[in-house]
Amino acid sequence: MCEGGAVVGPIDGDGRTLRERMLAGEWYIADDPEIEAAARRAHRLMEAFNATAADDSSRRHELLTALLGGLGDDTVIRPPLYIDYGSSLSVGRRCFVNYGLVALDVAAITIGDDVQIATNVQLLTPTHPLNAAQRRDKWEAAQPISIGDNVWLGGGVIVCPGVSIGADTVVGAGSVVVDDLPSGVLAVGNPARVIRQLT
Repeated sequence: MCEGGAVVGPIDGDGRTLRERMLAGEWYIADDPEIEAAARRAHRLMEAFNATAADDSSRRHELLTALLGGLGDDTVIRPPLYIDYGSSLSVGRRCFVNYGLVALDVAAITIGDDVQIATNVQLLTPTHPLNAAQRRDKWEAAQPISIGDNVWLGGGVIVCPGVSIGADTVVGAGSVVVDDLPSGVLAVGNPARVIRQLT
């Protein structure tokens, strides 16, 4: 395997399953039967959640509790929600997630308390080799995403693999976050850049 030109060790004799490698953030083969089974379970729950009636909050909460790795009290997530596994997505207390969140949780996605997520936000942990042959062979990896307390992500924000966003930060609509953002700032653009401190 190659990552930025550096050779990554083979998996022969590793002793771990491909899913264990995936959860450790290391290179793995995506079409492994154990991984596919976990995805199918999550997708069934996701489809059931996305089909719930608007006034059936108890059923939505039941499905989210079964699907997600963590769900804080008084958090609202509006369908549709799109995930890979769900079990690596943790959402804190008193959060509001509007329509159309894509949270590809191959690696951990941790969302703090009091976070506001607007429509069509994408939280993307998967990465792929730059080498075409390795992509064809289905190698991939992932890097975790962390969203601090009281963050507001505007509509259409994309957060890339390995990014951490500090508490109380606001990311403007349509921004693409490729690097960590500190606490208490306003960031906008593609790539997102800090334009001022927030007090």
